[in-house]
Amino acid sequence: MPKARVNDIEIYYEMKANGFPLIMINGLSEHAGSWDPYLISGLSKRFKLLLFDIRGSGRTDTSDEEYSIKLFADDTAGLMDAVGIPRAHVLGLSLGGMIAQELALSYPKRIEKLVLCSTRCGGAQTVPAPREKSERPMPDSGKVSFEEMIRITLPRFFTEEFIKNNPEFVKAYIKQRLSVPFSQEAITRYRNAFATFDTCARLPQIKASTLIIHGKRDIVITPEKAQLMAKRIPHSKVVYFENSGHLLVEDREKILETLIDFLAKP
Repeated sequence: MPKARVNDIEIYYEMKANGFPLIMINGLSEHAGSWDPYLISGLSKRFKLLLFDIRGSGRTDTSDEEYSIKLFADDTAGLMDAVGIPRAHVLGLSLGGMIAQELALSYPKRIEKLVLCSTRCGGAQTVPAPREKSERPMPDSGKVSFEEMIRITLPRFFTEEFIKNNPEFVKAYIKQRLSVPFSQEAITRYRNAFATFDTCARLPQIKASTLIIHGKRDIVITPEKAQLMAKRIPHSKVVYFENSGHLLVEDREKILETLIDFLAKP
């Protein structure tokens, strides 16, 4: 398994294909292999993909240092140095989108284009959602097994129709998640990082051209959060996908087309 020494830890990573680099940072309790294979297949035809497990997840080391989004961004920049990538497109989903924001703010010269998927800027200024659409908390993983937690949380990440109509995809998703277990301690430490995350006031400092993607049926981070970021990031646009939940697989063909169109343009 390829690993790189970054700061005080060893980070597990995967490099795929050739072309201009695209760094992909995924969400809480996921790992380098958790991405939708359709998306990876399509993007790898145009870009060199760098996928990795963030600090404390998957096959990457943990540490005693207090977790923060800034720390994860520093790790990402360090990984870029370790694998010889001076500048890249960056795509972050959910937690990964928070890390991507901080990366763009702290290391602006390292970012060519920025894609923020199913994420938010945090802080007290986050737009409140209607009560019936409010963000749903994760179950207490200390009271259920990792597999049970994955099954319980499926409706958070995918629409009910998608789960019903795509049993083979769901089965493969669960198997992939189970291949790299995630601890209750890690989830608690990531939640603490969420609690202090706030880039809202700093978003106007982002220089990179930015695409913000959000599913209209996302119940984890509601669609209003995308518009809040778009109003603050100077060179940005929002694209909503009507059928998609949090992980954006329901509109995968349209999303892949949108990503390539944005990233491939000079």
